[in-house]
Amino acid sequence: MTRRFRAPGRVNLIGSHVDVHEGLVLPMALHLATEVTGEAGGDRVRLMSGGEPGVVDLPADGSGGPGPGGGPGWGRYVAGVVRGLAELDRPPVGFAGAVTSTVPAGAGLSSSAALTVAVATALCTVAGLRVPPLELALLCQRAEVDAGVPVGLMDPAVAILGSPTGALLLDCRSLEHRPVPIPGTHRVVVADSGVRRRLGDGRYAERREDVERGLGILRRDDPALRSLRDAQPGQVDALAPVDPVAHRRCRHVVTEIARVRGVVAALDAGDVVTAGALLTESHRSDVEDYEASHPAVDDLVAALVALPGVAGARMTGGGFGGVVVALVAAEHAGGVVRAVAPRPAFVARPSPGAGEVT
Repeated sequence: MTRRFRAPGRVNLIGSHVDVHEGLVLPMALHLATEVTGEAGGDRVRLMSGGEPGVVDLPADGSGGPGPGGGPGWGRYVAGVVRGLAELDRPPVGFAGAVTSTVPAGAGLSSSAALTVAVATALCTVAGLRVPPLELALLCQRAEVDAGVPVGLMDPAVAILGSPTGALLLDCRSLEHRPVPIPGTHRVVVADSGVRRRLGDGRYAERREDVERGLGILRRDDPALRSLRDAQPGQVDALAPVDPVAHRRCRHVVTEIARVRGVVAALDAGDVVTAGALLTESHRSDVEDYEASHPAVDDLVAALVALPGVAGARMTGGGFGGVVVALVAAEHAGGVVRAVAPRPAFVARPSPGAGEVT
């Protein structure tokens, strides 16, 4: 019997580069999704992709890596999921099928997390294995890290949890989460800069290393400092004469966590003016402190915030290209989509989390 499983992509309204530092993030699961369709049976996991070359063919018990043509590349993510589930004593039920996706790769909409979560959801379901949602998110995160991309928990968590009413506030330390609805007066518009990036090209990892270096310096004076989540602005500013680069990177993380709190409070109060201003401020920090943007992205942000009805805009995803997210008055949303043409753009629809499509 053919079965179909779905995991959504996501935009991150605010909270860039903070999930790996136990921060707060505010992503939104999208109507765009990755689907795994096929049949259970046998003792191997064999998947083809509608958008990528190669076939992944590996033992369902997690004892092998991707087969010929499956790795490196997308096959590494699948192999990591299969290995992780085997460690949770998943019965080695095979699955043969295909992967399709409407989540564009390299756009910052979390196509890789949608892939790992869709595969994990399919393999768990056909084997009758129940895994707590955030435990499964941690497994999918590890699959990406093992594939060479040092991502945080946010992307797989929102793909699994979702929220049909809007965004999801996730505390990456306590793992507490709650929905944060988008006010009915406004919509989330996503516009594509057209610049594709790969988080595995080293620049993302370099920024992570800069932050860890700064945290190491801070711990010399405060050995109890667990993460930048606990750092005060004054502590971070003391890095400036010692390591200016680490100072800027750490300043972005600390101020971004504060901005997430501000946006959540504003949305809860229906104050989209404040929420939008904080989105734009977040982008400025990504440009000046984290240095993870791209001129085409900056131009798109500037074009969006100049349009009627746009409360604020910022880059989303891991940086160095990809898409921009904007908070837009509902009556102007369609006009904003048309105004940024020929760049692709759409009005985002929030989505529930991953599951079987029946």
